[in-house]
Amino acid sequence: MLAAEIIPSHKVAQWLLVHIHKLLDLFGLQRNQMIEEVIYVAIIVGSALVIGWLVSNAVRLIIRKIVMVRSPSLAADLAEKHVLSHCCRIIPPLVILALLPFAFTGDSMLNTIIIRALLVYTSVVICMAICSVMSFTWMRFDRERNTRNLPIRGILDTVIGILWVITAIVCVAIIVDKSPVALLTGLGAFAAVLMLVFKDSILGLVAGLQLSQNDMLHVGDWIVVPSTIANGIVIDVSLTAVKVQNWDNTIVTLPPYTLISGSFQNWRGMSASGVRQIARSVLVDMYSITEATPEFIDKIVAQFPILKPYVDKLKASGKPIFDPGLATVNGTTETNLGLYRAYLCEWLLEHPSISSSQQILVRLMAPTEYGIPLQIWCFTATTAWTAYEAIQSALFEHIAVTAPAFGLQLFNDTSGADVLTIDTVPGKAIASTPSAPAPASK
Repeated sequence: MLAAEIIPSHKVAQWLLVHIHKLLDLFGLQRNQMIEEVIYVAIIVGSALVIGWLVSNAVRLIIRKIVMVRSPSLAADLAEKHVLSHCCRIIPPLVILALLPFAFTGDSMLNTIIIRALLVYTSVVICMAICSVMSFTWMRFDRERNTRNLPIRGILDTVIGILWVITAIVCVAIIVDKSPVALLTGLGAFAAVLMLVFKDSILGLVAGLQLSQNDMLHVGDWIVVPSTIANGIVIDVSLTAVKVQNWDNTIVTLPPYTLISGSFQNWRGMSASGVRQIARSVLVDMYSITEATPEFIDKIVAQFPILKPYVDKLKASGKPIFDPGLATVNGTTETNLGLYRAYLCEWLLEHPSISSSQQILVRLMAPTEYGIPLQIWCFTATTAWTAYEAIQSALFEHIAVTAPAFGLQLFNDTSGADVLTIDTVPGKAIASTPSAPAPASK
């Protein structure tokens, strides 16, 4: 039976009931309260779906037309996150909830079941709409306002997770007809279980907050995590995972707390500075280091005119010059190695791809059994990987071909070619095995 109150919606219900009676009579069916209620509900649900579909399409069409003209990118983002479709899904259950009470008597079990199911569905679609709006807002903020590329995706995932937990509690409260507060009170006994189940999410949230607060990681940073195979660009940071694209285009997924509990190397500072360090050594044979005579110095200056200003400066001062500046000549004219160090400093200072505003050093490291390490310490004027490797390679190729002009021999382990060589280096004998005499020199 329909409710007895006389209100505008009740007239619609009476009109529908009259036509339901005519429909039953047409098919020769006996009038029954249950059948009338089912048909009435079916008509209301169908009407609500049609109304929701019409309103949804009208709203989406109007908004898309307006937004598309003013901001095509905004319209594309709305469509990608399905914001309008998720928000319009709220309309049908609201229409059904408004018309349904007039179909049943107050003590109808079917009315109770359908009302609760509709309330659960309404809660779910409202949560979906809120989540889509938040995802859309995050996308726009991350693209246009997040200039530092902070990993805020984890915060969004946390808020969405909390919303879904609240929605689940509300839905359970509706089904069992209890207050959500009472359910929350009862959940205290399962706190330990919940913490175990959501351990990764909780650790990810804490790690994400620490990464953001301490500005440790941005999307787009090049990181190296020594305890893993991760060595590449960060492409995403979420609540439970940090995705790193390695140089071979493989994707490595790490839990955020791995970066907090251990250590990792972030190359962002290098990229931001615009320069990249070269710190590599070659080994100089100690026996090839000799005193630089005036004749030798004149010969080298004639062959490498770049050294003339430095040599003239030393002759004018009459003593070694040790300038503590960042980009200065570091060498002497006492030995061929000191003169070579001065030459390399001058060469680096004039090289267009080497930054003269950064530290430039050509220094000797602690001697080893293989010779004296000659280290080149400088910075390229670019951070591009290909250009950096090309500049570094060209530098050490130049060292390899110019060192012999200064009478220096770079260390190379003995090979078959060395054993077969007849000529020997002055002052250094070629080692021979006990069974074979050393070859005589010409």
